[in-house]
Amino acid sequence: MVLLLVIMAAGLVPLLILTKGAIWFYTENEKADLQKEVRSYSSIISNTINSTGFLNLQSVEDIQGNNSASSELDTIASVFGGRVIIVDGNFVIIKDTYNKETGNLCISSEVTKCLIEGSESILSNEGYVQIILPIRSKEESKNGAEPKTYISGVMILSYSEKTIDISAQRMARKMWTISTILMAVVVTFAIIGLMRIMGVFRKFRKALERLSEGYIDEKVEVNDFREFSAMSEAVNNMMNRLNQLEKSRQEFVSNVSHELKTPITSMKVLADSLTSQESVPAEVYREFMTDIANEIDRENKIITDLLSMVRMDKSADSLSVSKTNINELLEILLKRIRPIAKERNIEIIFESFRPVEAEVDDVKLAQAFSNLIENAVKYNQDDGWVRVSLNADHKFFYVKVADSGVGIPQDCQEHIFDRFYRVDKARSRETGGTGLGLAITRSVVLLHKGAIKVYSKEKEGTTFTVRIPLNYSK
Repeated sequence: MVLLLVIMAAGLVPLLILTKGAIWFYTENEKADLQKEVRSYSSIISNTINSTGFLNLQSVEDIQGNNSASSELDTIASVFGGRVIIVDGNFVIIKDTYNKETGNLCISSEVTKCLIEGSESILSNEGYVQIILPIRSKEESKNGAEPKTYISGVMILSYSEKTIDISAQRMARKMWTISTILMAVVVTFAIIGLMRIMGVFRKFRKALERLSEGYIDEKVEVNDFREFSAMSEAVNNMMNRLNQLEKSRQEFVSNVSHELKTPITSMKVLADSLTSQESVPAEVYREFMTDIANEIDRENKIITDLLSMVRMDKSADSLSVSKTNINELLEILLKRIRPIAKERNIEIIFESFRPVEAEVDDVKLAQAFSNLIENAVKYNQDDGWVRVSLNADHKFFYVKVADSGVGIPQDCQEHIFDRFYRVDKARSRETGGTGLGLAITRSVVLLHKGAIKVYSKEKEGTTFTVRIPLNYSK
């Protein structure tokens, strides 16, 4: 109902304003044209009076006897359908085309001002208009001097605007008739349009209710209007994203269960093997216990990485940001990793192009860079190399980790940041990987408002590039 009123108001209010405005404009324009036309006759009247010496006659009888001037004034008055009154310098009415006031005095304030000061006046009352104008004459020239102009009398031009009002009323009736028809059309179309829109709203609401009932695989297809089509597409995209998140959650739970269960199963098998034997040599017992300890370490590493992922999933408020020397941070990490690389004769090279200080969480960032560098060593070839470089500009600092390792297949590169994803599951287990390292690294980079990218080819090595702002802002 409210929407219908809004639509009707949007259509009817401008129509009402337009109708009233058109009537007012027509009336005012016609009145202005009539006034302009009447005023145009003032110069003709002045010329007639001056040329006939109308104001120089000695008596009213003589003036009335001047038939040529008097008849000409009567003609002018009849042309614009009004009345002409001529007042001389003594405030005596010497001509009234209605023949009612001739010979009487006219000493109104407007006439007095006009005769003394030459000011013009326009009076309006109940559809009648009076225009009071001075009559200007020229003195006789003396000794060739230019004649002076003086006010010799006053003319009062009266006319009625009632014909304009009657004409405006006729036009108003026609305009209101047309407006009423247009209003009816607007209301009809508003109701039809509203019913159509409400039908689409109901269709859209039913589709959303189906989603809320749990039918999340159904698509919302409401394409009656462009706006509803866009909303349907947005809802479908959101549901696709939610479905992907649900599948990711289920897969994550499954992966966590599997990863946690595998070491436990191994420990159970080893323990059962020990308990099933009556007399176990010390060497075998020591070997089994060593394997159990390794499985416990593996379980602990998985749990530690899972806890790290949970912390990374929290908001950026979990960051402890401080001014950190990135050069020193990387050198400390490389010093710790170099002994591991040396076991396989892998050379680690550090290139620093300039000193870099940035506002970061040094603990979390160290974990992220450590994951990248350790992976570059783990998945490298013997006698290979790892190159770590650091650079910066006025806004960001850049860390690049490149290696000569086995590389990542093209179809796997978009998944390597997924939790528990492994390119080579067998080798990952051999190297002790949990499949969470790159997911943790990406979370750390995103918490710092940065970006991480990977470039790789199989058997040609892998390069990770990280970009992080120098100044942290939430």
